[in-house]
Amino acid sequence: MSALIEIRDMYKIYNPGENEVYALDGVSLTIEEGEFVAVIGHSGSGKSTLMNMMGCLDTPTEGTYLLNGRDVSGLTDNELSDIRNEEIGFIFQGFNLIANLDALANVELPLIYRGIDRHTRREVAAESLELVGLGERMRHKPAQMSGGQQQRVAVARAIAARPPVILADEPTGNLDSRSTEEILGILKELHRSGRTVIVITHDSEIAAQAERVIRIKDGRITEDYKNSVQEGTERC
Repeated sequence: MSALIEIRDMYKIYNPGENEVYALDGVSLTIEEGEFVAVIGHSGSGKSTLMNMMGCLDTPTEGTYLLNGRDVSGLTDNELSDIRNEEIGFIFQGFNLIANLDALANVELPLIYRGIDRHTRREVAAESLELVGLGERMRHKPAQMSGGQQQRVAVARAIAARPPVILADEPTGNLDSRSTEEILGILKELHRSGRTVIVITHDSEIAAQAERVIRIKDGRITEDYKNSVQEGTERC
């Protein structure tokens, strides 16, 4: 494996000056290609800020972020948008589906922005929905599906363009236990197929499903260990 994500001495400071808040306080970490990682922390710990940095949704106050060896820390908004569209598949807690579009059209949407022709994107979107078990629900709109099914549409949308990184922000936060198991099963299968999967969560049971756990508190990484359940090893 090779380094996919390298973060070095990263700081994110809000309200610089007398009332400054360190959302990230000197964070450094490396994530290798093909890892399944959970970033866990309570509300206000800095995990969402770290997710925004890894997903190129925000830029650091200080520090370096290398994605596939490319320094993205100082790129323009348009350049960051291109990276998000090509390198990262996002799965959010709130699904973020378009209500008046069916599942197939929702999955097609990011492929349009990539300039993929209509026939190809329709084919790719259908394949992605088949992969998450929604082959018979392609023409259903979000309101006609359960929460778990909507999240599977969101997963299909995230993987349709075959990005190397899947970044999931509390992907099971709005789901019941059965749907949670289904989504985690899909994420594990994506990992087995070679994707790098990063899950942001506050839930230790969700984090226990990953190979590696990074715990963050007050903007700093306090633990970084391999899961003994996954690897058969103790914490390092």
